[in-house]
Amino acid sequence: MVSTLSPSEEGQLAQTIEMFEVITQSQPHDCQSLEILKEAYQKLGREKDLVATSKRLAHAYVQLGQLSSAILEYESILQRYPDDPDVLAALGEIESQATSLSVPEVEPAVRPAPGAARSKVAVEPGAPTVIDDGRETMHRLFVVGKLISAGDFDLCWQTPDVSAPPGKALEPFIQLLADKEIVPLEKSLNLLCEKSRLGYLPLEKYDIDLELTRSFPAAICQRWCVLPFDRMSKSIFVATANPFNREAAKELEKAARQRLIFYLSPPPDLLKVIRKLFR
Repeated sequence: MVSTLSPSEEGQLAQTIEMFEVITQSQPHDCQSLEILKEAYQKLGREKDLVATSKRLAHAYVQLGQLSSAILEYESILQRYPDDPDVLAALGEIESQATSLSVPEVEPAVRPAPGAARSKVAVEPGAPTVIDDGRETMHRLFVVGKLISAGDFDLCWQTPDVSAPPGKALEPFIQLLADKEIVPLEKSLNLLCEKSRLGYLPLEKYDIDLELTRSFPAAICQRWCVLPFDRMSKSIFVATANPFNREAAKELEKAARQRLIFYLSPPPDLLKVIRKLFR
């Protein structure tokens, strides 16, 4: 498989590995990033790194309480190395846990909580509807969490009109909070990383696939300040500053018809690229 890769493909995979190794070192339970790393190592034929990453992924599943996923990951290693002592010991420990505890599977944190944000907008003139743009979840985190007042929330939350193209990139909620000196951007990003469990990725350090980004409708990227920035196999990586915006995810999925993997990125990074590509 390695021999079929072009030099540019190998270079892109090497950059992917470098970036996502940094992410997973600081966020060891980021299963999405570990999956991406594992696939990159597999494509480059780096067997030792592939197995090591697979073990890290399985351990992360255990820590998150997703025991069935951990077992499947460990068993995939045993298919290659049936006598691996680390894997056999880990499976024995999981079996011991399973007999003494009932551990529920954890729903992927990239999904907002049920009943989350819904805003009234006009999809067509005179036709109000309700969309799930993350408003209620963000309100709960920032207002109920006593970071800001309800008045400050209403001041900074934008509910876009989806009946017409926005014409420009709309600044995310956390950027407006920072602009008005209500909550520092770093504090908002730390909160969203913690609550959403998305991986954090600074786009300024990433070689963005501009052709991929341009293949998506400008209106979606501008309205929700989201950025498809790279792909691997059947997955597309998307950067966002609002991890609870299901409407943005739905629109992107319809445009992509591929699996989307979301990452949290600083709004200035998002806005810079979106404004450059979509004028």
